[in-house]
Amino acid sequence: MSELHKNLIAGEWLAGESEIENRNPSDLSDLVGIYAQASADQLEATLDQARVAQAEWAAYGLERKQAVLNAIGNEMMARAEELGTLLSREEGKPLAEGKGEVYRAGQFFTYYAAECLRQLGENADSVRDGVEIDVRREPIGTVAIISPWNFPTATASWKIAPALCYGNAVVWKPANVTPASAVALAEIIDRQDIPKGLFSLVVGAGRTIGQRLVESPKIDAISFTGSVPVGRGIATAAIQNFTKVQMEMGSKNALAVMDDADIDLAVTLALGGAFGSTGQKCTASSRLVVHSAVHDSFVEKLVAGAKAMKVGHALEAGIQMGPVVSEQQLNENLAYVDLGKSEGAELACGGQRLEMPTEGFYMSPGVFLNSTNDMRINREEMFAPLTSVIKVGSYEEALSVVNDTNFGLTSGIVTQNLARATHFRRNARTGVVTVNLPTAGTDYHVPFGGRGDSSYGPREQGKTAAEFYTTVKTAYISAGKPV
Repeated sequence: MSELHKNLIAGEWLAGESEIENRNPSDLSDLVGIYAQASADQLEATLDQARVAQAEWAAYGLERKQAVLNAIGNEMMARAEELGTLLSREEGKPLAEGKGEVYRAGQFFTYYAAECLRQLGENADSVRDGVEIDVRREPIGTVAIISPWNFPTATASWKIAPALCYGNAVVWKPANVTPASAVALAEIIDRQDIPKGLFSLVVGAGRTIGQRLVESPKIDAISFTGSVPVGRGIATAAIQNFTKVQMEMGSKNALAVMDDADIDLAVTLALGGAFGSTGQKCTASSRLVVHSAVHDSFVEKLVAGAKAMKVGHALEAGIQMGPVVSEQQLNENLAYVDLGKSEGAELACGGQRLEMPTEGFYMSPGVFLNSTNDMRINREEMFAPLTSVIKVGSYEEALSVVNDTNFGLTSGIVTQNLARATHFRRNARTGVVTVNLPTAGTDYHVPFGGRGDSSYGPREQGKTAAEFYTTVKTAYISAGKPV
């Protein structure tokens, strides 16, 4: 019988009201573990304890907080091979990507460890004589963190690390699909010099535990990454308590390939952007907007590259793409393949379920040709190893297509023309823009976020994170005249 992995409730590891199985999407016979589902009573208990612990944590000295975050980050980086293997085993991304994700997650903690010492305020003279002004940031309180399954360690870390850095308590509800990575990170955090109950892990269904969490008046802020419909529901619930929200949601990112582009580079960027992490990332290049002058040569190499990609077990050497995360996700992906064909797009390759030596949720990378930007496959986030080519006749048309979306997370252009690159950087209506780089891949020390349906609330990462995880206090001081 597999060991039961528990939740971290008010500083104690406890069983829940039920359990779920976690199986390897590369091999369904591989049981990763059994994971407890938290109860509503446990959630209330951990929220009560979080408020007590937060006050204690906020009073810790800066260097003491710094040491905690450094220890978490350094352990994660040192154990990247082990924890990356666990991540790939439960989520399905190739091992190199799993290890890279854990290592990057560790860097978020060491970055915010340094930020513990950089929490500088401002001072000013008042318009009134004899009055001085002090402006500083203070912790917002207890933060609910709701993280997705596609980057189960990295996305959670870029939320948890700044939350702790700026003096808050954390109640973390990870995705039910990837609980193993969550427990591993929670165990590392729980071993540190922190108050009992400062950090909690509550694994449970979104419709029960998640909903109760976002409706709770005991929560001061909610940081969420997931779908647009769920994000709208969270915002609706949060506004009842005027709870601060930060949400990263859907995307429909475009990579524009111009007539002067290095075609081999463009194809490499498109393949990596579209099919890295099996297409299951919010920064995926799901629309390839290609100039007609290079369309045919680009498509020929793109389709050949997609057909040549090696799909297989996430832990197998040489694999370029693993399985999708679940049967539900696979079925949704295949439904989009049928939808694209029904809309008149040509499926040039892939888009099929694959049979492998081990039973899993495997799918071949698919490329749609002759698609138009008004097709649903180019309007909706598919979260699949699928990409569509949209032919355009000019740079101006390419930019128009890139911006013609309800989303606005990332966009990119492949060009050797400085004027075009500069104009695109200034006029692409996305929160992140890349030039001769994939639409996927961001640094941890600068802001991340989008526009439209992609994001709502303050940006994540870098120093900008302070805008969400803190509240501003302005103090007026009249010291009087010295005697």
